[in-house]
Amino acid sequence: MATHLLLIDDHALFRSGVGMVLAAGLGVVEITEAATLEQALLIPEDAFDLVLLDLQLEGLNGLDGIALIKRKWPHVKILMVSATQDKRIQNEALIRGAHGFISKSETPSRMLELVTQVLAGQLPADPSSTPADQQLRLSARQSEVLELLCLGLPNKLIGRRLNLSENTVRGHVQAILQTLKVSSRSEAAFVARREGLIN
Repeated sequence: MATHLLLIDDHALFRSGVGMVLAAGLGVVEITEAATLEQALLIPEDAFDLVLLDLQLEGLNGLDGIALIKRKWPHVKILMVSATQDKRIQNEALIRGAHGFISKSETPSRMLELVTQVLAGQLPADPSSTPADQQLRLSARQSEVLELLCLGLPNKLIGRRLNLSENTVRGHVQAILQTLKVSSRSEAAFVARREGLIN
């Protein structure tokens, strides 16, 4: 049976190149192309096995399009494709229901490998499959530290506000970064606001 693929990208040359790589590596494939999400959603095809969805599109962007694609083709697997290396955007794509994320800087063989894995059901862990309270579980003290951290206060001032030593605050900050799966204070503030962890 043929594998049905949908490529949504506003660069015709990129669609053509990816199509050739996948056709050569996957065997029997049927590839449909679209330059925009609006164009893709008008395709009468009943079902696709996999959608390769570009992040930056004219009109609706790829992140906002994930839900629309899943509504039209509920069982399809979605791989986001982008030039960005921003981990926050990659995580957001997974949270919204994408099955993986491919950088446009990847080699053709690596892209083929990732596509094959997703088609075989070997998917990365989906952050949305974890209940939010387990995913982002902070202690009451960590929540207090996080709130002050988001105000831009350094560890020393946070310690003064909460009557804690600077070392204790540093430990709480490290635990917060680990829990939120981020590497910097600014990223922690971004995720905390996005997830409604602070007012």
